[in-house]
Amino acid sequence: MQNEKCMSQKDTKGDKNVIPAEAGIQIKGNGFPLTTCGNDGLRLGFTLIEVMIVLFIIGILTALIAPRLIGRTDDARVSQAKVQIKNFDTALKLYKMDNGFYPSTAQGLEALIIKPSAGQVPKNYRAGGYLDKKKMPADPWGNQYAYISPGTQGDYDIISYGADGAPGGEGYNADISNWDL
Repeated sequence: MQNEKCMSQKDTKGDKNVIPAEAGIQIKGNGFPLTTCGNDGLRLGFTLIEVMIVLFIIGILTALIAPRLIGRTDDARVSQAKVQIKNFDTALKLYKMDNGFYPSTAQGLEALIIKPSAGQVPKNYRAGGYLDKKKMPADPWGNQYAYISPGTQGDYDIISYGADGAPGGEGYNADISNWDL
């Protein structure tokens, strides 16, 4: 933005679209952008070319940065699911150390939060449960984790069915399980 004196009505040479500098506003009607003048006669505002350059730079930055950020959200969800499964794994091992067995499939992962009252009831259940939160977290896609005990791959299976919420799949729809970590 340059500081240049605004034109007064005498300097316009008959241009009827120019308001005198004394009025505090100058509008150029010959295709140039709206320019305002302050009481001191200095030009205020930006020219069209200045605005276009700024928008061009913002567009380039958006084009370079946005794809990197957009593609990373699914990667972050996969990482979050893996961390949650590891946390369940640790809590289940503590549950077994205290009680001598893992919760049944019917008791589910909720047994890590609330002491089971049906099935094999734990005698040494830890006060406050085995997870910090008192609500069972869903996987990063909003679906419940599948818990099977005894599992097909070990003592238990913990599975997130990925972005599609259905067994199987590839890429971000692939299952994430405790035996794959």
